[in-house]
Amino acid sequence: MATPEESPAAKRWLPLEANPDVMNQFLWNLGIPETVTECCDVYGLDDELLAIVPQPVLAVLFLYPITSQTEEERLHQDNEKRNVSSKVYFMKQTVGNACGTIGLLHSVGNITSEIKLQEGSFLDRFFKSTATMDPLERAAFLEKDVEMEVAHSVAASAGETEASDNVDTHFICFTCVDGELYELDGRKSGPVSHGPSSPSSLLQDAAKVIKGMIQKNPESLNFNVIALTKVAATV
Repeated sequence: MATPEESPAAKRWLPLEANPDVMNQFLWNLGIPETVTECCDVYGLDDELLAIVPQPVLAVLFLYPITSQTEEERLHQDNEKRNVSSKVYFMKQTVGNACGTIGLLHSVGNITSEIKLQEGSFLDRFFKSTATMDPLERAAFLEKDVEMEVAHSVAASAGETEASDNVDTHFICFTCVDGELYELDGRKSGPVSHGPSSPSSLLQDAAKVIKGMIQKNPESLNFNVIALTKVAATV
């Protein structure tokens, strides 16, 4: 999806497919050991289907269609004042169709204290390099990063559907930081708080917000929910 900050000559990538296998390989290649985290499908938002998602859930990715109503709501939220924890890792999106990768970066960037990245790996270097940057500086850093662009291209080409840069869907991330549920969307001016949350209730709390977004677009079926989970340690 095109971004508000995107100029006519801006860089555009192929979109990342909402496919846990693709996302897992992408993250593992960039520096997260496969014994640490795993992406998996969330097959429904009812309690019984949420209960089968492996725990703990570290972040939730949501793919939804861009409509006139979602755009109107985004503009409304951008005009609201926000109280955001300084611990939230957030970056803007200036590369077209990079929302899948930015959603994953938002997911990992807010759980670096929960997982151990491979020392010297891409993600380890990326988050160390961008730790003190503001959201637009992080976006510019990503836009110039050839290694990430190549990794994204490989992942985007690995999906089951034919890759096309003409899409009308968008990825966002939900994460819990300092007891708050945050929606992280690189197309918005900053993180959006959805109220109190906890690591143990993150999935259920995100599901409530996602249900509300789906109800506002009842005619669309183009939704997808993926959870980033922590792999249980084996004895």
